[in-house]
Amino acid sequence: MNSHDAIAPLSAPVARRFNPHHPWDRNFILLYVLLIWFGIAMGFGPQILEHVAQHAPPYPFIVHVHAAAFVGWLVLLSVQVWLIRQHRARIHRKLGMAGAALAGAMVILGPAAAIIVQRAHFGDPHGDPSFLSVQLTDILAFAGLTSAAILCRKQSAAHKRLILLATLYISDAGFARWLGDPLQAVLGDGYWGLMAQLYLANDVLIVGLGAYDLLTRHRLHQVYIIGVMWVAALQLTAVALYQNPLWKPLAVKLLGH
Repeated sequence: MNSHDAIAPLSAPVARRFNPHHPWDRNFILLYVLLIWFGIAMGFGPQILEHVAQHAPPYPFIVHVHAAAFVGWLVLLSVQVWLIRQHRARIHRKLGMAGAALAGAMVILGPAAAIIVQRAHFGDPHGDPSFLSVQLTDILAFAGLTSAAILCRKQSAAHKRLILLATLYISDAGFARWLGDPLQAVLGDGYWGLMAQLYLANDVLIVGLGAYDLLTRHRLHQVYIIGVMWVAALQLTAVALYQNPLWKPLAVKLLGH
C-alpha cells in the first residue's frame, strides 16, 4: 500500500448527520400542534353546534367513543409537547406508553365507527359506502406511522416527525370539513379535485414540516421521506378506490349488505 492509499480514507467526505435539535424546534412543534387543534375545531365545531341546535338524533355511541379517543390523542400530544418544553423527559416517556395503548385503541375504533355509521345511513342521502376507502386508509396510515414512531422512540428527531405525520394524516377530516368544498369548487370534482378536497390542507402542513427541516438542517430526515411516500401512496389509493366502480360493491359487502 502506498502513502496515497493510506490517507485516502481520511480525506473521503463524511456523510452529514441530521441534527436532532435546533433552537427553533420547540416553538415550531408547538405551532403545529396549535394548527392541528385549530383545523379540528373549525371543522367539527360548527357541525356539532348545528347538530345540537337542530335537535338531531344522537350519534351512535361508538362515534362518541371514537371522538373521545381522538381528542384524547390530541390532548396527550399537547401534554407531551409541554413536558418536553419543561424538560420533563422522564414523565414524557412514561406517558408515551399510554399513547401507544391509545393509538392501538384508535386503530380499532376508527374502522368500527366508520362501518357502524355507514350502516346506519345505508340507502339514505348521507350514506356513501365508497367513502370507506378514505376512512380505512386513514387509519391504515395512522397505524403505520405510529408503529414506526414507537419503534423509533429512542431517536427523538425521527420519533417526533413520525408522530406529527400520523396526527396530521388523521386530521384530514377536520380540515376537509371547512376547506374541502371551496377547494373542490375551484379544482372540480375529478380525481385531483377530490384529492384537494380531502387532503390538500393537511398536506400543505406536511410539506411545511419538510420545508422547516430544509431551512434549519438543509436536508430532509430519512423517516420524513419514507413517511411522506407512505402518506402519498395511501392518499392516491384512497381516491382511486373511491372513484373505481368496482370498489362500491365491495364496500357494500363490508357493511354486511
